[in-house]
Amino acid sequence: MTDSPKYSADAKRQSRMKIALILVVLWGIAAYIFIPLIWRAYFAVDPKASAAAMFKGQPTLTRTGDGHPGDPVNIAIVGSDRDLVLAMHAAKWEPADPLSFKSSVRIAVDSIFRRPDDDAPVSNLILFDRKQDFAFEQEIGDSPRQRRHVRYWKSTLTIDGRSLWLGAATLDERVGLSGTTGQVTHHIAPNVDAMRDLIVDDLEKAKEVKELKWIDGFHKVLAGRNGGGDPWRTDGRLAVIELVPSPAPAK
Repeated sequence: MTDSPKYSADAKRQSRMKIALILVVLWGIAAYIFIPLIWRAYFAVDPKASAAAMFKGQPTLTRTGDGHPGDPVNIAIVGSDRDLVLAMHAAKWEPADPLSFKSSVRIAVDSIFRRPDDDAPVSNLILFDRKQDFAFEQEIGDSPRQRRHVRYWKSTLTIDGRSLWLGAATLDERVGLSGTTGQVTHHIAPNVDAMRDLIVDDLEKAKEVKELKWIDGFHKVLAGRNGGGDPWRTDGRLAVIELVPSPAPAK
């Protein structure tokens, strides 16, 4: 027994309607779910990649006043001048005096007699063709022979309207004569990452960190010597700290 022509036509019409309905559903899923997801993924910016691109071309190494390679840049701070000073103070880092002949003699005498020096000086290093804008230190015991130091330079870059500071943090492990100038200087410990990580930890403990990011591969050269002939090494990462905005000063 064969199907009637009318029944066959109805079956074909229903089959076409089902196919059309399936196609509409598939189109809706593709147009409103999958394709937007693909485009969002295509145009999305990886925060790490974005941050790395922002820091591409930034200087990675300081210089001494006479042009020798200095200490490596290993930390970045996002915030105003006031934010930076107050945050470092809260983290128990104090301003360091600039280095002079008089202060160099004082370092040598204090080191010989192991006398504490709350304002031990720090030598000038150059970044962006100028000496550091701020320098901070943290004491180790009662002798000026060992100090933790960090220098900061304001970059031309801004992040979300806030200033970007590049810093070089080192541990001064002993006092001696510079291998290039013969001047009295502090010789740094090779592991500069330890001081970078310490500042991150100190600022976090002081609750001054709004956001912390790490830029992998900031340093392509992972070891070298500074202007005093001291060896240094790094894992190549740059710590980028966005500070909690400081309260406005009272009027």
